[in-house]
Amino acid sequence: MTVLDSPVPRFHLAMPVDDLTAARPFYGEVLGLEQGRSSDTWVDWNLHGHQFVTHLAPERAQRIHNPVDGHDVPVPHFGLILTIPAFQQLADRLRAADAEFVIEPYVRFRGQTGEQWTMFLLDPAGNALEFKAFADDSQVFAA
Repeated sequence: MTVLDSPVPRFHLAMPVDDLTAARPFYGEVLGLEQGRSSDTWVDWNLHGHQFVTHLAPERAQRIHNPVDGHDVPVPHFGLILTIPAFQQLADRLRAADAEFVIEPYVRFRGQTGEQWTMFLLDPAGNALEFKAFADDSQVFAA
């Protein structure tokens, strides 16, 4: 089955970046995303079958943080829920690229409902990304 055949709807997300030249190697090489169409003001990326677009927007809003599990989580943020092996592989890839983590990879809510691996980092424009992997995928929406 391809992502086009998936019963799960794909999302489209457009995020501001202040420098497309810096965004291209981060998303293309560091995160390993396939680049799609582009212009002088935007670039399409294949984010595991989802359409993610970086749009040139030189002015940025002030960042907000919320406390979660003893960490200051940047808001807004976006990312993917991966399998644990895929999460560990991405964490290794980011470490090899000397990525600077806002929150280092760790297990959040250990032994509780919603136990998950999580990590946060910023793209070159300061957009916050979170990647996570649940110990039990059935608990993604558990209360």
